[in-house]
Amino acid sequence: MRTAALILTLLSAIEHVYFFALESLLWRKPLGLKTFNQDAAKAELTAPLAFNQGFYNLFLAAGLGWGALAPAPFHIPVSAFFLGCVLVAAVVGGASVNKRIMFVQGLPALLAAIALALGYAIVP
Repeated sequence: MRTAALILTLLSAIEHVYFFALESLLWRKPLGLKTFNQDAAKAELTAPLAFNQGFYNLFLAAGLGWGALAPAPFHIPVSAFFLGCVLVAAVVGGASVNKRIMFVQGLPALLAAIALALGYAIVP
C-alpha cells in the first residue's frame, strides 16, 4: 500500500502540473479552448483568472511532490494535508463548475489518501 500511495500521490502531482499548463499557458490555445469548451473571446476575458488558478494547481503539485518525496516520517502528514486540499478543491470545483472535476481531480487524490491511510495505519 505504501508504494501505491507514493505512485498515486505522484500521479496526482503530475496531473496538477498538467492543469497548471492548461490554465496558465494553454488557456487561449486550441487545446485549452477545447478542454474547457470555450471560444476565443471568452478565453481572452477569463485568461487572467485562469492564469492565477493555474498557479494554485502548481502549488498543489509542489505540495504533493514534497509529500511524496519527503523523508520519513514527514511524508505522511505532508501528503495527507495536500491530498486533503486536492479533495476539497475537487468537491468545490465539482459543485461550482463541473461534476467531472470531482472524478478527474478528486479520484486520484482519494485513492492516494486511502492507500496512504492503509499503508501507514497497520505499520508506522
